Amino acid sequence: MKLLVVEDEIKLAEYLRQGLTEEGYVVDVAHDGVDGLHLAVQGDHHLILLDGMLPGIDGLGLLAALRQSKQTPVLMLTARIRIEDRVKGLQGGADDYLVKPFAFSELVARIEVLLRRSRPARESDETTVLRLADLELDLARRRSTRAGQRLELTAKEFTLLTLLLRRQGEVLSRKEIAEQVWDMNFDSATNVIDVAVRRLRGKLDAPFKRPLLHTTRGMGYVLEAREE
Repeated sequence: MKLLVVEDEIKLAEYLRQGLTEEGYVVDVAHDGVDGLHLAVQGDHHLILLDGMLPGIDGLGLLAALRQSKQTPVLMLTARIRIEDRVKGLQGGADDYLVKPFAFSELVARIEVLLRRSRPARESDETTVLRLADLELDLARRRSTRAGQRLELTAKEFTLLTLLLRRQGEVLSRKEIAEQVWDMNFDSATNVIDVAVRRLRGKLDAPFKRPLLHTTRGMGYVLEAREE
C-alpha cells in the first residue's frame, strides 16, 4: 500500500514516514501544497495524509483541486480544533479528520479503516485474498497462512510476500523488489534484499516439504509452485 504524507513540519513528516514505513507502507512525502498536489494528482496512492495548513496551497485548496480529478481517500491532519473547521474539511471532500497532537496508534487505525472502506472500489478487479498452492494471504486482515498454519511475518515480510504473490510466476529482480517494497534505489553493494528473502523463506518454506520461493541465479526471485 502506498501513502502520501503532505506535511510542512519536517520532524512530524519524518516521524510519520518512518512509523508508517515500519507498518509496511510505502510512503511519499511533500512539505508544501504545490508539491503535494502534484504528487497527489500524478501518483498512484491508496491514501493521502493531508495537513490543513500548508505553504503554497493550503490543505482545503489542495483537497478541492484533487477532487476535480481523483477520489483518493484523504485523512486531514490539523491543529485546528473548532468543529466548524472540521465540518468544512469533511464537506470539502476529506474522508476523515484527526486533530494534532494525536496518538500514532489511532492514526494507523484510522488509515486501516479508510483503506478497508475504499478497497471495493479500488480493487474491483482483484481479490483481497491471494493464494498459491497451500499458501493464503488475506490482505484485508493482514494475515498469512500456509497449510492452515499461521505465518508470523513482519510488516516488511508481509509486503514482500504480497508483491511476490501478486506477481507469482514472474522473476523479480533485486532492483524491482527494492523499489516496490523499500521504496529505494537498489545498491548492488548491499545484501538487504537477500537477507529479507532468506528470512521470509525461513518462515514460508523451511517448515514445509514443498518450496515456493525460488532463486533464479543472476536474475532475482520468483514465487511459484513447481512440480515435485
